[in-house]
Amino acid sequence: MTSANAPAPLASASTSAGGQTYRGPFAIMTVLFFMWGFMTVFNDILIPRFKEAFTLDYFQAMLVQFAFFGAYFVGSLIYFIISARLGDPIAKIGYKNGVIIGLLLSAFGSALFWPAATIISYPLFLVALFIVGIGFAMLQIAANPYVTILGPERTASSRLNLAQAFNSVGTTTGPLIGGFLIFQYFAKANVQGADSVKVPYLMFCIAFLILAAIFFVIKLPHVGEGTVEPGAGALKYPHVVLGVVAIFMYVGGEVSIGSSIINFLGQANVAAMSAIDAKNYVALFWGGMLIGRFMGAIELSEMQKINKQILLIIVPLLAYLFLWAAISAPLDAMHGGTSLSGVVGLWESNFVQNWAMFKIYLPLVALCWLMFQFGKAMAGRTLFIFAATIVVLLAIAIIFGGKPAMWCVVGVGLFTSIGWPNIFSLALDGMGTYKSQVSSLLVMAILGGALLPPLMGKVADIAHSLQPAFIIPLIAYAYVGFYGWKGHKIGRSQAGLGA
Repeated sequence: MTSANAPAPLASASTSAGGQTYRGPFAIMTVLFFMWGFMTVFNDILIPRFKEAFTLDYFQAMLVQFAFFGAYFVGSLIYFIISARLGDPIAKIGYKNGVIIGLLLSAFGSALFWPAATIISYPLFLVALFIVGIGFAMLQIAANPYVTILGPERTASSRLNLAQAFNSVGTTTGPLIGGFLIFQYFAKANVQGADSVKVPYLMFCIAFLILAAIFFVIKLPHVGEGTVEPGAGALKYPHVVLGVVAIFMYVGGEVSIGSSIINFLGQANVAAMSAIDAKNYVALFWGGMLIGRFMGAIELSEMQKINKQILLIIVPLLAYLFLWAAISAPLDAMHGGTSLSGVVGLWESNFVQNWAMFKIYLPLVALCWLMFQFGKAMAGRTLFIFAATIVVLLAIAIIFGGKPAMWCVVGVGLFTSIGWPNIFSLALDGMGTYKSQVSSLLVMAILGGALLPPLMGKVADIAHSLQPAFIIPLIAYAYVGFYGWKGHKIGRSQAGLGA
C-alpha cells in the first residue's frame, strides 16, 4: 500500500477555490443530520425493549446493531463496487438524487416495523432495521462529502462538526422521546412488548416520505460533482485506508458504549437504575456530542480568536442548558392531560431536582473545553487528545465500579463528539473528485457499529458483567488516537497532498 504511484485526485468543482459558502443548502442538509441522529439512537431503546420482549441474551440483543450497522457496510460495499467498475454513481445522479433514494429506502424499512410487531417476529425487525440502514448508508455517502464541499476545504472539519452537532440534537432528544414513547406511552399492560414500536416507526416512515418530497422539489447547487474513471483509485492513498479503519473503530466504540449504558447502569455494582431512569443518562451521553460538536465547529473555524474564545464559553453553556431542560421535560404530565401551568410547574421542579445530576456533569464539560484549548484548532491534534481522554475514562470505568464508572462512561460522549467529523474530513482532505468514492469507503467502515457491540456483548456474557467488556471500545479509541496523531499524515507527502 504505497502512495508513490497513486494518481493525483482530479480537481473538484467544489467551492474551495473561490471560498464561496452555500449557507442555504447547508441549512437544508442539517435536517438530514438531525433526522438520522434521532432515529439511530432509537436502537439504544430497542435493545433493552427487545431483550425483554423476546427473552434475549446480550449477544442476541446486540444483533439490533449488527443488522442496522451491517447494512451500512453492505450498502457502501455495493456502492464502492459500482464506483470501481462503472464510475462514481453520485457523479452521475447528483447528491440530491442520492439523498432522495436514501430517504425512500429508509421509509420502506420503517414501514416494516408494523408487520414485524404484528406477527411478533424478531428476525423481521432485524430485516426492517437492515433496510433502514441501507437507506442511511446512501444518505451518509451523499450528505457527508456534500457538506464538506459547501465551502472552503480548509474549514471542512468545522462545517462537518456543525452538521454533526445537529445530528447530536437528534441523538440527544431521541432517547428521551423514544424511551417515553416505547417504554411508557405506547406500552400497554398484557400486550407483547414489541408492539410499542409500531406507531413511532410509522411516524418515521411518514417523516422520511415528506423529506423525500421536499428534496425532490427544492433546488440544490451541483457543486463537487465530476467524472471519476472506473477503478479503486481512492484505495491507493494510505491516509484514506487508515481513515477507513479509524471510522470502523470510532463507530464501533461509540455504538458499543451507547448500546450498553441502560443495562450497565442497571447493574447492582454500578447504579442499579431502572431502564426508565437510565434513559436520561443515555440522553446525557449523546448530549455530550451535541456540546462537543458545537464547540468543535467553533474551534476549527476561521473566525477571529477573541470571538472564538467568547463563543467557546457561551455556546457550550447554552447547549448544556438545552440538554438540562430537555432531560427535565415532564413528558408523563404532557401525556396525562395536565394543565399548561401544571406542566410548567413540574418542568421547573424537575429542572431544580436534576441539578444533582448536572452539577456532576459540569466539570466534564469544563474538561472538554480545556482539551479543545490543547487541540489548538488542529483537527488531527484534537482527535488524538480527545481519543486519549476516552481511553483514560474507560480504563477508570473498568477498574472502578459504582458512580465513578457511571460518570466516566457517560462522559465519553463529550470526547467522542468530534471523532466522526474530524476523521471524515482528514480522510477526504485533498481527494478532489474521489470524495464520493472515499466517502463510500468511510461509510462502509460503519460496519464497526455492527461487529464491536456483539463482541462487547459476548465479553459481557462470559464475564457476567458489562464492566470488563469496556476493554473493546477502549482498544477501538486507542486506534482512533493513533490516526489523529500519525495515521492521517502517512503517505500524504509522497502523494503530493502535503503533510
